[in-house]
Amino acid sequence: MLVTLLAKLTNFVPEAGIWMNTQRPEWNDANNALVGAGASMVTVYYLRRFLVFGIKLFQADQTKAVPISTEVIALFAAIQNTFQEHQNLLTRSMTNIERKTILDQLGSAGSDYRKKIYADGFSETKKTLAIADLVAFFQLALQFVDHSIQANHRQDKLHHAYNLIKINRDGGISIRHLYEMLEGQVAVLSSGFLAPEAALALLDSLRHSALYREDQGSYILYPDRQLPRFIDKNNIPPVELDKSRLLKGLAAAGDKQIIIQESQSGAVHFNGDLRNARILQEALAKLKQQERWQRLVEAEEQLILNLYESLFDHQSFTGRSGTFYKYEGLGCIYWHMVAKLLLAVQENYYWALKSGANKSLLEQLKAHYYDIREGIGVHKSPMQYGAFPTDPYSHTPGFAGVQQPGMTGQVKEDILSRFGELGIEVQDGKLSFNLHLLKRSEFLAGPQLFQYYDVNGKLQQLELSTGMIAFTICQVPIIYILAEKSKIIVTKSNGTEEEKAGLELDTNLSAAIFKRTDSVKQIWVYIEP
Repeated sequence: MLVTLLAKLTNFVPEAGIWMNTQRPEWNDANNALVGAGASMVTVYYLRRFLVFGIKLFQADQTKAVPISTEVIALFAAIQNTFQEHQNLLTRSMTNIERKTILDQLGSAGSDYRKKIYADGFSETKKTLAIADLVAFFQLALQFVDHSIQANHRQDKLHHAYNLIKINRDGGISIRHLYEMLEGQVAVLSSGFLAPEAALALLDSLRHSALYREDQGSYILYPDRQLPRFIDKNNIPPVELDKSRLLKGLAAAGDKQIIIQESQSGAVHFNGDLRNARILQEALAKLKQQERWQRLVEAEEQLILNLYESLFDHQSFTGRSGTFYKYEGLGCIYWHMVAKLLLAVQENYYWALKSGANKSLLEQLKAHYYDIREGIGVHKSPMQYGAFPTDPYSHTPGFAGVQQPGMTGQVKEDILSRFGELGIEVQDGKLSFNLHLLKRSEFLAGPQLFQYYDVNGKLQQLELSTGMIAFTICQVPIIYILAEKSKIIVTKSNGTEEEKAGLELDTNLSAAIFKRTDSVKQIWVYIEP
């Protein structure tokens, strides 16, 4: 756990995200061209959840210590020292220089660790790390993470997903934000950072943003836009051309090393062989050797490089998310991400419920939840969905029905959110039923036969009456019944019954269900309407 965390923190750029400086594109491989200049706030949002989980896991008993490899201890100490040294900066926005200083220290710690392991491997010697120190480190890292999350809060109540960083000549790191992305909203909702009111504000804004597709009642990954045609690219604006004596001189001389001018229209383009700024610099260096152009190149080299980069903006190239209209591209609904959004909203609903949020706020969160749920394919007609709505598909582009059939990751989130709707919760090993999100309309309007396979693999059936709903957990049937008073009746395999007040099972009965001991036959849950 610690190495996973430390590896991410060695690439942490305050207020920008986790620097994507290796050929690993994160979860969203549609943005895989961001490697190099990209920083992922999405990773920071999930890192926050990781830190909170770690604090909760370890703080229960802080009197203990654990043996850790000396190499990991050294990395741990270096990152801890960096955070402690710069903790005073968390009260405000950081300067570009401060941001670069922190990154240099974190990156050096990671570099030293990697060099040691790659060269010599682990020494197999260990030192003890006090759990109290571990928890303190998690809490310190959480402060830096929360500071960055706050810095990425947009004016429209959404949050940035990915940023672009630039290492400037003065030694600082500047940040440029990319357009809004659904992935960022899902991640920040999952992080636990947002108060219930902030989560509701984000969802309200999201529903009225460029990410919402009215025709499908759902959300696209990135705002749709019309990409420029080939003939619209690489055109140097006349006003920019007038600023450069060098470019005008090259055009007049017919010199095509840097630019090419069309004979009929007079339009000016950069030479197509100049694929990036480095190659342009090499061409300028070659041009500089000619006495005729030497002084102009010296005077205008940075001007030409800036013009080139502003024209092509290679730094903002994200990959297929900015160049395709299918396969998780522009205008696409990616159904796995919508399912992740649904689960994140459900979590925020239950967090708000446990925090004592008022009824109006809870009802609004619930309305958002079911609005998102209705937009998912299974609730649609084949005409709107573009296929049989019970079949899973990858995505829906803006100009066609669903595409790429197959068992996608959406299925996992759908199962989790369905159990959440049914109110299933396990806390401290106890199974409980909290039906705040389930709709009354889901209960049967008439008698129905419920079939299931028990823990021995035998087909069983139950006759259900009006006002019931049934499902299984670990192959044990759970039957909900609308009643005047909440209680649980456990029917055991030996024919006896056990009644429980409230809607929670004890650890022994819960363990019997989870371990499939076949000692529990059925669970009857009576619920006040």
